[in-house]
Amino acid sequence: MSTITSSLSQDQEKKLLSLFGHARLHLLYKASVQGFTADAFHSRCDHQGPTVIVAFNTAGRVYGAYTSKDYTKSGQPVIDGEAFLYSIKAEEPKPLKVVGIAGQPAFTDVDTSPDFGALVFLHDNKPSVLSNPGTNFNFQAPGHARGRLCTDRAGSLGILLKKPWRNIQWTTEKKQELLQNISKYRPGISAVPQARILLVGPVGAGKSSFFNSVNSIFRGSMTCQAIAGTADKSVTTQYRTYRIMAGKRGQSLPLVLCDTMGLEEMTGAGVDIEDLFNIFRGHIVDRYQFSPSGPLMPDSPGYKTLATLNDKIHCIAYVVDTCKASILSQKMLDKFDMIRKKASQMGIPQILLMTKVDEACSLVADDLRTIYHSVYIQKKARDLSQCLGIPLSCVIPVKNYSEELEPDQDTDILLLTALMQMLHYSDSFLENQLIYEEQEGHSLQQSDKSCEILRPGL
Repeated sequence: MSTITSSLSQDQEKKLLSLFGHARLHLLYKASVQGFTADAFHSRCDHQGPTVIVAFNTAGRVYGAYTSKDYTKSGQPVIDGEAFLYSIKAEEPKPLKVVGIAGQPAFTDVDTSPDFGALVFLHDNKPSVLSNPGTNFNFQAPGHARGRLCTDRAGSLGILLKKPWRNIQWTTEKKQELLQNISKYRPGISAVPQARILLVGPVGAGKSSFFNSVNSIFRGSMTCQAIAGTADKSVTTQYRTYRIMAGKRGQSLPLVLCDTMGLEEMTGAGVDIEDLFNIFRGHIVDRYQFSPSGPLMPDSPGYKTLATLNDKIHCIAYVVDTCKASILSQKMLDKFDMIRKKASQMGIPQILLMTKVDEACSLVADDLRTIYHSVYIQKKARDLSQCLGIPLSCVIPVKNYSEELEPDQDTDILLLTALMQMLHYSDSFLENQLIYEEQEGHSLQQSDKSCEILRPGL
């Protein structure tokens, strides 16, 4: 199959890119090849982040529209302060850029043709553009598009910051430092031999893949100890607690990654929220089979009545697919909110892993080291921070291993950095337990059997 390419000339593309600063374009849809229909447009352009529509008229001029928002077919008018219309002429050194009228929506997010008010592309599912001057934008289109219309994804793939929004070292020395720090890590309480970290997230977000990826780093080769998949329903149906070994026959590292059934929107589907709360408290044992009929009860097999501090969760890592960050349903957000509030009430630190960053941003796919230069990844991190109520400092983008046969240093550094942060947060939880016991005037021995407290560094 031949590769579909944009019809933009080198000069036209250069002028278009000048509207974005540091940018790169990736072709999502070409109407002359894939069809002049709204269905063809939405099937390829919905939920793709910032996009720019490129239309060509019979006189050879180029014009179109840019939005920083997703197309979702919501049927609602969309306010976008970054949206604009543009026109490119061969005889003009710079493109014309027209911003929206204050207070007016940038476009109407319908399931038909892309409707920017002043310009309606693919009008009546034909190779034409309807012009409505003064509607949303004070812009007069230079004739109608005939035969060609392209949609390029701009912001989600190419806009780069001059300075990274988070500093990270990509050296071999940094990777070795992270490996050593994790291997030498010890919790500050003697009765807690390892930090216990719970992975929580929607089906297919990459929870099991995160464990497999971390495990692969320490094994030195690709592993698939936790069953992962891409099905609509959760591949993980049991509660699993995974230890990580330093090498094939090495010692167990001082941490346990706990994997759960995925969250689903519908009631009675996916992991039950009450089961998660039982896991928080340490009442559910390894290999417990989650039941769709309801949560585990105290009188049921598999319920651990006397849970110690070692059984409890010390840190929660929410796992979210970056590509789906903007389409999390309200029901899913409500579930996250319930979990977050309960975890906060119990004093459990929480972190958020943004997975599949390479699928969300092509520049990151080409070079993982651009991850903290990517405007799109930064925007998604901020969006997730806001909608899930997690501080931005606790939102960490990562890339799991999915198709690789050999480990990659840059991927390892991102994963190890996230894991190290989880251990720091686990320490915070355990330190808070120590402070609580000191304030209450009784020892952890009463609630967690023989549990000795050690202050790190003393």
